[in-house]
Amino acid sequence: MSKMLALPAGPSPLDNPLKGWCAYSDPGFVHALPVSMAYFYASWRELEPRPGIFAWEAFEKKWESPLARGKHVILRLFLEYPKEPTGLPQWVIDSGVKRTPYDTKEVGKGLCPDWDDPRLLEPLLRFIAAFGQRYNSHPRVAFLQLGTLGFWGEWHTWPVDKLMASLETQKKVVAAYKAAFPDIPIHARYPHDGTNHAWLGYHDDMIPQDSLGPDAWQFLPSLKKAGRTENWKTAPFGGEMEPGRAKKWLGEGWLTLQKSVEQLHFSWIGPYCPANDKDLTPEHKTHADALVRRMGYSFRLTQLTYATDASGVLRITLDGVNEGVAPFYRNWPLEVGILDETGRDVTLTRPSVDLRRWLPGPFSVKASLRGISKLPKLRLAVRVVDPWEGAALPLRFANKLPVVRGGWTELTTL
Repeated sequence: MSKMLALPAGPSPLDNPLKGWCAYSDPGFVHALPVSMAYFYASWRELEPRPGIFAWEAFEKKWESPLARGKHVILRLFLEYPKEPTGLPQWVIDSGVKRTPYDTKEVGKGLCPDWDDPRLLEPLLRFIAAFGQRYNSHPRVAFLQLGTLGFWGEWHTWPVDKLMASLETQKKVVAAYKAAFPDIPIHARYPHDGTNHAWLGYHDDMIPQDSLGPDAWQFLPSLKKAGRTENWKTAPFGGEMEPGRAKKWLGEGWLTLQKSVEQLHFSWIGPYCPANDKDLTPEHKTHADALVRRMGYSFRLTQLTYATDASGVLRITLDGVNEGVAPFYRNWPLEVGILDETGRDVTLTRPSVDLRRWLPGPFSVKASLRGISKLPKLRLAVRVVDPWEGAALPLRFANKLPVVRGGWTELTTL
């Protein structure tokens, strides 16, 4: 006879992987709130100091700063960062690539490279291929931003628009990233002609100041114009909060911030985000926590149904609901297992489940377990397996259920 068990609801974790705050994590910053991901810029100059010689290990050492340790990372490559040293390798500069000076009150000054020059573009495309060879299968890399072109890697050179790369060059760079990173979700800054694709996610770098409109260049209007408002169902949306304004948007602007997350299905916010502010009030923190719980996915298990058939096979159905605004964007396996009293799995199975298809709303998992031991105190449990063994915390469900060694959530005692 089948047994049916209602599973107790609980608060969604504030530091679940691949959602929430993706904060600055370099030395000198603070994390005043729970943070799940660390954000890192990288310049081409830093990563390929000599042709074909890459400094991956030195870059990855930054990921081990105290604030970043144990966290997944989001990466963005840049070549030109106004008011900062160039991101171009010296050997590319020495090849004779033209650089045009700019000096504006809006962004500052620098030397913008000729993105279309073959002496820049050809080695850049080779670098992107090497970048993907290193990080496409790296289990710690959560997401990638296209970066690369424009000021800060944001695919514009406003207010000096004539300095931006040609559409042909933009398309070549996008194609290079798609080929180099087939398994890592990628965000573009805008759904412009060169970046208008069904497979891309998008990032808004002025949340929520520029998120909802009404101007055509703002984030939601630009998505509507390009027909990309539904991309969130298969590719992540995220971005940076308006720099330095966390307390404003968690205070008097709270409803606007909420509305932006709801309508744009944001999974994460960073690198500047409320977690980097030292003096948040209790009200700010309450709003910040509520926002994280709504961002991205939030999986709550609602009901367990199980029975052992005549052949001794335990068959279960596990029902739940995604209470967030987006799915989970990586194909991490889900496992159902039987644990003994020490927490060791006696037997387990991986149901045919793709968490990327768990859109907001109900979901259901069916599984069968064979070879069940008759040891006492066996417990039925479920977990999502993070491929990165160095992760500080596993993915957890929005339930008041014990989470034990190995990231297992115990459902019931058999």
